[in-house]
Amino acid sequence: MKQTILLCLIIITGGSNFRLPAQNKLTVHADEGKSSISKHIYGHFSEHLGHCIYGGYWVGEDSAIPNTRGIRNDVVKALKDIRIPNLRWPGGCFADEYHWMDGIGARDQRPKMVNTHWGGVTEDNSFGTHEFLDLCEQLECEPYISGNLGSGSAEEMSKWVEYITFDGESPMSNLRKQNGRENPWKVKFWGVGNESWGCGGNMTPDYYSDLYRRYATYCRNYGNNRLYKIACGANESDYNWTETLMKNVGNRMQGLSLHYYTIPSGNWGKKGSATQFDENEYFATIERTLYMEELLTKHSTIMDRYDPQKRIGLITDEWGIWTDVEPNTNSGFLYQQNSLRDAILAGINLNIFNAHCDRVKMANIAQTVNVLQAVILTDKEKMLLTPTYWVYYLYKVHQDATLLPVSFICNKYEWNGKKMDAVSVSASKDAAGKIHITLVNIDPNKVQTIETDLRGATVKKVSGKILTSAKINDCNTFENPNTVSVKEFNDAKLSGGKLNIPLPAKSVVMLEIE
Repeated sequence: MKQTILLCLIIITGGSNFRLPAQNKLTVHADEGKSSISKHIYGHFSEHLGHCIYGGYWVGEDSAIPNTRGIRNDVVKALKDIRIPNLRWPGGCFADEYHWMDGIGARDQRPKMVNTHWGGVTEDNSFGTHEFLDLCEQLECEPYISGNLGSGSAEEMSKWVEYITFDGESPMSNLRKQNGRENPWKVKFWGVGNESWGCGGNMTPDYYSDLYRRYATYCRNYGNNRLYKIACGANESDYNWTETLMKNVGNRMQGLSLHYYTIPSGNWGKKGSATQFDENEYFATIERTLYMEELLTKHSTIMDRYDPQKRIGLITDEWGIWTDVEPNTNSGFLYQQNSLRDAILAGINLNIFNAHCDRVKMANIAQTVNVLQAVILTDKEKMLLTPTYWVYYLYKVHQDATLLPVSFICNKYEWNGKKMDAVSVSASKDAAGKIHITLVNIDPNKVQTIETDLRGATVKKVSGKILTSAKINDCNTFENPNTVSVKEFNDAKLSGGKLNIPLPAKSVVMLEIE
């Protein structure tokens, strides 16, 4: 009896050398990094869809909204603040009905068209090649142009490349100069068709492979502009598509795309609300977004058989959460709110992309402004930053940094008999030697305490930032634009070479370690 009493006293008082075990154990191998996390994993996607372009980026020179040559200054500044590395345009499904010559020359003389994919509205082509490339120059990011393989021709795509990149005497370069641009642009990234298995032509992989080879042949390198040609890849788990493209196209492409959207309900007909959901739907949404890990692993395995040197990049150029549109909005405009759940989802996916950076060389969230999982919402002169925006703000530290391997034993988040890892993590070391760790506590209810061993690093100080809110479905509105925003995080503590992190429920945290 005396021994039992003594043991209890030791536990209560913390006496002797007894210590309660940490909930989660993380080891960061700070001296073992090999692969670089391409900054292009943090890319974005903007389509002629709803108010992404018109009202999102483009307001025209005569607008009362502050702009530079018709492009909104507030949107440009916000995107520069997260170091947007590339921007994909003009689609999406719109790309395969877009004829680029309709979008050059005097704006008041450009032909109009019907946007048959997105709302049946009139597209006046006032935002075209010159405007897009001006936008990219203002953003200081690289353009990624999706060419029209579905309804266009190899000649049309070839001439577009020539118009933009050729610095010599030719009909296309002369036309560019007549339209006000003397020097060619540098445009590296070119998509040869989009979703050719669906809205881009409903093709078979064999048929598309042959078309790709023909189109890509006539997309030429001019001067020192070297094209990075991205073939249309699979829809979700269509592994046969990837197998066929790797076999039939191989090194004629530099990248192969992959599209995967997280649908909260798993039902394309009734996807679920962006803000009105319970924990059951939250769990199902996170479960579905974690499927990205399996997709990347299996598609990469196929690519490895044909390309063991990993010269061909896996380009996840459409990803994100897709919910039902907001009530009383045009269903073809895909306007949805953005909650803390979406920020959790974004952090998970970006951690997954980082982990696969030996193969994943680019990723583009859909879409940048006013559409799907937007990082920015606008309403006339108003602009707000969504919870997803703040994840990109936190994670910009990973761009072009060295991925650090991690070993992680963590708790489970359990719901209705199912379970998943409660925490998602990624770590990197930048050129200055600073270590950054991004952590997502998926569990909406419990703090996760993480004991961290920074192996191979001498650590002097740690600082951090956190994104969280009172409720998992909290969002930013034009009336209350800062409900979900980044704050300082000072709870991570160094002791005896170890780092102890009490990670709040439903949070995204970035730590900087020096």
